[in-house]
Amino acid sequence: MPMQWGSPVRPGSLSIRRCRVGAGRRQRPWPSSSYSTIRDMSVAHGTIAGMTSIDERLVHETAAEHGVPGPVAQEFMARFRPCLYLVPHKEVPPPRRENVRSAARTGGLPALPDEVDWPEGRAPLVLSVDCAALPHDVLDIELPADGHLLIFTEIEYPPESSVVLHIPAGARTTERAATYEFNGEATRIRVYEPRTLYPVPGLTLDSDWQGGPQTRAFLDGDGDEDALDSYEEAVLDAAFGGHRPGVCVQIGGFSNPWDMAPDEGDLVLFAQIAGQAIDYNVFTMNLIVGTREDIAAGEYVGLRYEQQC
Repeated sequence: MPMQWGSPVRPGSLSIRRCRVGAGRRQRPWPSSSYSTIRDMSVAHGTIAGMTSIDERLVHETAAEHGVPGPVAQEFMARFRPCLYLVPHKEVPPPRRENVRSAARTGGLPALPDEVDWPEGRAPLVLSVDCAALPHDVLDIELPADGHLLIFTEIEYPPESSVVLHIPAGARTTERAATYEFNGEATRIRVYEPRTLYPVPGLTLDSDWQGGPQTRAFLDGDGDEDALDSYEEAVLDAAFGGHRPGVCVQIGGFSNPWDMAPDEGDLVLFAQIAGQAIDYNVFTMNLIVGTREDIAAGEYVGLRYEQQC
C-alpha cells in the first residue's frame, strides 16, 4: 500500500503522514519530436537525460543485428530514462571495477545528529547513500550534492511508517543503538547486515515502449517479438557494461515492478529496493516515488512508498 515518507532533517521536527492509494500506470504520451542523438535528449516524460555511455550508433547497429528497423530503434530511444544501480563490487562490470568508488551501504546502524532521534515507528535502516560519491550528471532527478540519504522502512511486511532523511555534510552525528525502552522493557530494532554497494550507471526502459506506432506496425507485420525482446536486453546490458543485475537497489529511471508500476502521471521513481538486496531471505519489491519537484527540493514528506510481493 502506498504511503508518504518522512521529511528531511529539521531540528525538532520529524513527521510521518499517510497518503492515498495510488493508481496503476497510465499510458505515457509519445514524444512528437525526433532526436538526433541520445546524448541530446531532453529531460521529460519518456525521454532520457542523455548522460550515459551509450550512443545512437550503438543502438542502431544493435538493431540491425537483431533485425529491428531503424524507425523502431528511434521509438526505442525515445523511451529511455537513466538510472544508477547500486550493487556489490563483484557485480560491477569488470572494465569499471578499478576506478569505482563505494557510494552506499545496506543495513547497519544510523549515524544521526544529536537533535534527531531514530524516526518515529522505529523502522529499520535499510539503505544509506553517500550523495557525494554518486556519479554526477547521470540521473534526470535531482539528488543532494553531498551529505547522506538514509532510508528507514520495513521490507519484510507492509510498513506502518517509512522515513527518508537527508543528513547534511559536516553535521555532527552519533551512531544510534539498536535498543530502546518501551513500557519499561528493552526493545530491539531489526538491524540488517551492512554491505557496501557501488554505483553503476545504466538505462531503463518504459514498459509501454512497444506501443509506439512504428513498433506496432513492425509487430503487426512480419516483426519478431522475440527479436525485439533480445534487442532490448542487448542495448540495456550494453549501457550497464555487462549483464544487468537481477537483484539490486536502483536510484532513478523507470521502475521494474512486480505488479502495477507506481511511477505514473507526475510521479517518478526515487528508489527501488529489492528485499533480497538487503536480506537474502526477503522476497519483496519496495518502490519509492515522488514528483520531480519534491525530490529536487528535498521535500521527502511528499514521497510515496509501495511494497509488492
